[in-house]
Formats: sequence, structure tokens, C-alpha cells
Amino acid sequence: MMINGTAIYVLWLREMKRYSRAKSRIFGSLLQPLFFMIFLGLGFKKMPVPGLGAGVDYIQFLVPGILGMTLLFSSAMQGLSVLWDREFGFLKEIMVTPVSRTSIVLGRIAGGTTTTMIQGLLMLAMTLLLGFRIKSALLFLWALIFMGLIAFTFIGIGLIFASRMKDSQGFGIIVNFLLFPLFFLSGALYPLDNLPRWIRVVAFADPLTYGVDGLRGTLIGVSSRPVLVDFIVIAAFAGLMVALGTVFFRSSESI
Repeated sequence: MMINGTAIYVLWLREMKRYSRAKSRIFGSLLQPLFFMIFLGLGFKKMPVPGLGAGVDYIQFLVPGILGMTLLFSSAMQGLSVLWDREFGFLKEIMVTPVSRTSIVLGRIAGGTTTTMIQGLLMLAMTLLLGFRIKSALLFLWALIFMGLIAFTFIGIGLIFASRMKDSQGFGIIVNFLLFPLFFLSGALYPLDNLPRWIRVVAFADPLTYGVDGLRGTLIGVSSRPVLVDFIVIAAFAGLMVALGTVFFRSSESI
């Protein structure tokens, strides 16, 4: 079946309304990264950390990593909405409509990406109060692209798990078990060059590694790899995960 733009818009609008009405969700999703930002950023601000780059203090280094953390957890947890919709019968209702499942997936991804990026921008705005400064308005537009690619990647991963699970509590446990290693391996909190070689090798298989490094390159002008390399790799991960998420969702049960 063809992609239905109306269905995508309706599902996107539904997610926007749910998000705008859940004030506690907005507030709660920002608490953890804000705590990391305050206690780590201010606590290590005056300490020398090898590998930060010339003229970069720890807060400047940390903010893109915390932004990546916000996007990571917010994106992956979008899979919970699939489980809630299955539990309350909404998923069954939309599955039997004359709309392709691909359109349903795209609607969910569009809504999840928008809410995730809103949370990321709110987090970024709060860091300005702690002294963070964006290097260039033009490069900030590229940072928005990296934010979107990170969201696509981990929404796709969330859909993969949600399509094969029926228990929301189990989903939370398993996804968190996966997300925390991805977060710590990404170099969000410290330069990867400070880690043992074998851990760095594992870190290169983590899509968030390239997302965080790309955010650093576009927000503060310092990155471990060329920004173009980060863009190509995270874009490839995003395309792969969205494709796999779509395949798994299309073959999932609605009840």
C-alpha cells in the first residue's frame, strides 16, 4: 500500500497533543540530564581533563554529551507508546484501518522525533544559563540535523524492542540495560582517548559515539573525527534502524 500522508499527520498530531498535556513527562525527562550537567559540569569545571581540546573547558565539552543523553533516552523510550497503545486497544484499531503499516510507523517516528528534539532543545536552552555558548549559528543548523539523526536511530531501536515485547516494565528494564552502556561508551562524559584501546574499539560500534562527536563539532567546533565522517556514519545507522524498526513493526501483533 502507498504511504498515506494524512495518517502520518494524524499520528504526529496525536503525539504532539499527548506530549503537550503531559507536563510531568516534560519536566521529568529533563531532570536526569540536568543533574548530570550541574553536578558533573560544575564539579569538574576547574579540573584539568586530558583530551578536551585547546581552549575547551569541561562544561563546553560536556553539554553536547548531555544533549546526546537526552536524545538517547527520550528516543528509545518512544517504544513505550507502542506498548501502551497495544494495552489499551488503540494499536489494534489503527492496524485494521486501510492504511499501510509503513505509514503508521512513519507517523510514530515523526511524532517521536519532534517531541525528542523539543526536549533536546529545552535541555540546550537550560545549559546556556550554566555558561555554555554555541560557536556558530550556521553550524547550529547542522547540530539540529545530528539531533534528528540520533532521534531516528534510537526511535528505530525502540520500535524493534517494542514490536517484540508486550510488557512495558520488561521493556523499560531491557532498554535501560542497553542504553546505559551505549551512553557511557559514546564519550559523552569524557574523551574516548582516555579509555583503554579495547574499549575504544567497542565504542566505535556505538552510533551515539558519532552523534555526540558530531554535536561537539557543530556546537563547539571541536571533534575527534571530521564532522562529515560523523554525519555519514550516524546517517547510515539512522537509515538502518528506521528500516529495521519498520520491518519489525509491520510483522508485529497488534494484540
